[in-house]
Amino acid sequence: MSAIVHIIDGDPASPAGIDRLLQSCGYRTKAYCSADEILRRIPANEDGSCLVIDIMSADRGVPDLFDRLSRAGSSLPVILLAGDSDVRTGVKAIQAGAEDFFTKPVATEDFIGAVERAISRHRLASEREGWLRTAMMRLRRLTRREREVLEHIVQGRMNKQIAFELGTTERTVKAHRQKVMEKLQIRSGIELGSYAERLGLLEANSR
Repeated sequence: MSAIVHIIDGDPASPAGIDRLLQSCGYRTKAYCSADEILRRIPANEDGSCLVIDIMSADRGVPDLFDRLSRAGSSLPVILLAGDSDVRTGVKAIQAGAEDFFTKPVATEDFIGAVERAISRHRLASEREGWLRTAMMRLRRLTRREREVLEHIVQGRMNKQIAFELGTTERTVKAHRQKVMEKLQIRSGIELGSYAERLGLLEANSR
């Protein structure tokens, strides 16, 4: 499914032009007349999406708009369009977290390039968040003892050392290690090390 671009612009004629441009490049679009409208129906953080906002139509200050979007739970990248007189406002928006900023009229190639970059970044962030949710869900399946064994494994300790630390047998540690690998759906020690690093388990155990 093609990516979707959400458009906020108070000028009824403007979104139609942006719609046609984006749709001709293969994007789906959805237009809103005001920031309040999109905040009432905040779009889900789809896999590959962004917001395009004409700041001339913003109902309130741009920094406030970003704050409102954040509080509403949106993490979609934002691209801003503005008239020449709004450069200062655009700079403030970049400082507030905008993905990109253009004064109008904007070159088509530059604008579409910015949309592609924003959507790619959002898609990558969504993939990372999805991986993290899945990884944490699997981590919570471990028993207390399995979690203890995992903590020792990521510190590079051998089964014999872990058994001594936990006051159990090496055979029992091997059984727990196997359960850890099964529950986390990990096939090798290298993969387990990468998993632990991405979750920050290495840093947590080095303190």
